[in-house]
Amino acid sequence: MATTKCSHRTRALIREAVDSVQAIDAHAHNLVEVESEVPFLRCFSEAEGEALSFAPHSLSYKRSLRDIAELYKCEQSLEKVEEHRKLEGLSSISSKCFAAANISAVLLDDGIVLDKMLDWQSHESFIPAVGRILRIEHLAETILNDEKFRESKVTLDSFTEVFVTKIKSVADKIVGMKSIAAYRSGLEIDPSVTGIEAEEGLLQELNGNKPIRITNKSFIDYIFTRSLEVAVSFELPLQIHTGFGDKDLDLRKSNPLHLRNVLEDKRFAKSKIVLLHASYPFSKEASYLASVYSQVYLDFGLAIPKLSVQGMISSLKELLELAPTKKVMFSTDGYAFPETFYLGAKRSRDVVYNVLSDTCGDGDLTIEEALEAIEDIFRENALRLYKLNSVNGLINRGNIFTPNIVPKYFNISQNGGEVVFVRIIWVDTSGQHRCRVVPAGRFYEEVKTKGVGLTQASMALLSYMDGLAEGSTLTGVGEIRLIPDMTTIARLPWSTKEEMVLADMHAKPGEAWEYCPRSALLRVTKILQKEFNLVMNAGFENEFYILKKMTRNGAEEWGPFDSSLYCSTSAFDTASSMLQEAYSFLESLDITVEQLHAEAGKGQFEFAFKYLPCNLAADNIIYAREVIRAVARKHGLIATFIPKYYLNDIGSGSHVHISLSDNGRNVFIGSENDPETHYGMSKIGQKFLAGVYHHLPAILAFTAPLPNSYDRIKPHTWSGAYHCWGRENREAPLRTACPPGIPLELVSNFEIKAFDGCANPHLGLASILAAGIDGLRRGLTLPEPTDIEPSDNLERLPKDLGEAVSSLDGDEIFKEFIGEKLVTEIIAMRKAEINYYSKNPWAYKDLIHRY
Repeated sequence: MATTKCSHRTRALIREAVDSVQAIDAHAHNLVEVESEVPFLRCFSEAEGEALSFAPHSLSYKRSLRDIAELYKCEQSLEKVEEHRKLEGLSSISSKCFAAANISAVLLDDGIVLDKMLDWQSHESFIPAVGRILRIEHLAETILNDEKFRESKVTLDSFTEVFVTKIKSVADKIVGMKSIAAYRSGLEIDPSVTGIEAEEGLLQELNGNKPIRITNKSFIDYIFTRSLEVAVSFELPLQIHTGFGDKDLDLRKSNPLHLRNVLEDKRFAKSKIVLLHASYPFSKEASYLASVYSQVYLDFGLAIPKLSVQGMISSLKELLELAPTKKVMFSTDGYAFPETFYLGAKRSRDVVYNVLSDTCGDGDLTIEEALEAIEDIFRENALRLYKLNSVNGLINRGNIFTPNIVPKYFNISQNGGEVVFVRIIWVDTSGQHRCRVVPAGRFYEEVKTKGVGLTQASMALLSYMDGLAEGSTLTGVGEIRLIPDMTTIARLPWSTKEEMVLADMHAKPGEAWEYCPRSALLRVTKILQKEFNLVMNAGFENEFYILKKMTRNGAEEWGPFDSSLYCSTSAFDTASSMLQEAYSFLESLDITVEQLHAEAGKGQFEFAFKYLPCNLAADNIIYAREVIRAVARKHGLIATFIPKYYLNDIGSGSHVHISLSDNGRNVFIGSENDPETHYGMSKIGQKFLAGVYHHLPAILAFTAPLPNSYDRIKPHTWSGAYHCWGRENREAPLRTACPPGIPLELVSNFEIKAFDGCANPHLGLASILAAGIDGLRRGLTLPEPTDIEPSDNLERLPKDLGEAVSSLDGDEIFKEFIGEKLVTEIIAMRKAEINYYSKNPWAYKDLIHRY
């Protein structure tokens, strides 16, 4: 059967999953100091002595040296790499290697004794979590070489008592055991070895060379069997060296098929045996054993990265020919040098990517099954097998069990077919959604990581034309890069051969452009997190009109979809099929709609979305508007978010509810037992809201960005025209809210009314957040709430965009938080909008095609 090349999208999803998974290194060894006498050449080869001098001529050496030099950004030579190591020191190079390896935990066999070796606990300085694996032969040799132990007559019984007692005493402090029987006497282990045979072997060891290095087969078989019995009783896995290694090994005796007697022994039917090193060159044999014996698991460390690229791929493919993916595990077999951990992880990710991409192309796995296999191989299998969630092992479980961040919009559709186009979306300073479209093949091969070019002027285009404002700081000179944020990749529910992805703007690779709205919001959220350990949550309520084409006086125009009013059941009936379709599309994008209803305007509706951390809420509202507009277009209609399409009807807002959380706990809400609680808010909540209240006139230049926005913000229209705040006062621009389940005297969030669908959501939220931080920093206080309908005895908020721009121009905190250049550009653009619409008062009608 011919192999079918898997799609670019499939390969991209596999690559993303492979690169992002936080791996558990299930088998490795201790590091040594940089000054250790262990030659750095051993980083690349199992050879020793004279044979090691030929290591630089191996494929593995040449490839691995390039990998290390690239990581260290030094010349690709052994001398320069070693010079860099000595200059940086162990701590620096270890931190760099383990960070690049993306390893969350390492299980160390500390039974190898090396010059200037670190103890296993010391590795916690470089690795989030460390567990210990007990090497049984090393323990036996330690006992036999102890002079105190040999002071009295040594018998098999006395040795066994001490040996078994020591294992049991650390059984709750280790994650597993390991045997290197393959190195000493081979894997043809006799689990029925007699006491007499074992005693004779023990005596032979005692009478041999000192210090004792156990080689007698009968004695090795005996300690292996006793160890496995203890492992079964404590439900600990036993790792076994199989396949290739250094020259001490007789490769003929390291074939895992020799373990048949152990595997068939009923005492060990419930054991957990891990065959290390992919059993190379016996990978097929290992795969067979894992497929027919429930107690056999596989680990491919050492084979990767020591083999050639094709050798590594071939070995893993052979393991997966028969073995269940739930039984195959990643490890680096790293030792002595942090670079070995990096190389093992880097190449393992590459090899798993290649192999699983081929399995999808061949039809062995679906994309969902491949993604699950990645999690299993790199992480989940080790978590289950080594019981890292139990008391076994001195591991900081919080470091291991941080859930992986799975890209939210990896919406994999088996029915969607091959993707043809990918839309790279950004929202400009005037709040318009724009996109560059790239063929899927090119996107996944190149654009996904490198982005596409875009003229700087694209962020300064006006609402009424694709032109620049007078006084704009941006021109057609200069280019930025739109870099896709792959956590937002999504299949278009209404056009299943396309995908969309939100983009960040970079001035150069890795450097955010100062005019990028997503980066501006991220920058301000980091300030809130760093200074106050807080997250701002946001939940949008987006109103919109549905318009239909109609003829009036012989001319076509867009008019109301229906004439029903607020929460009308007939209005909902009229639009129900369309709203159901929009809801289904939103649900497929993992965007939660909490409620929806007909609004007070003719043909007006509202979707209320679940609150989320503000960055994600801003991303979601962009996709939500894309969905709502697309569904309307599909039905020959227009959905528009402009603030005031009908000057004699109700306007459309994009009200947003704001709360603050600390480690997931709402800290905006007050407490009945807290004397600092006022107006139902905590002290933090009061200061934050006071900041928003204080800067609200300037915030409107972000959240109500068009002259038409102020046709909406009028008294007695529930849009918030007066500068005040109130408790459950829908006429106030800032309303504290008490949802069901909250005691009546407490409030959990506040709502900003003066936010509409023409605002760039990232910039709007960034302005609110900046104002709130200023309130926290300065300890600002709130005036008394307005608990009646506001009237002209209160100060008005800006009555037009000009007043809002003047407020922004005189408010320095936004330049500090959002950036002086971006704020200056916003002011220039808003002034151009004011000038144009003052001369063309009806031009706002054309905005239904833009917003």
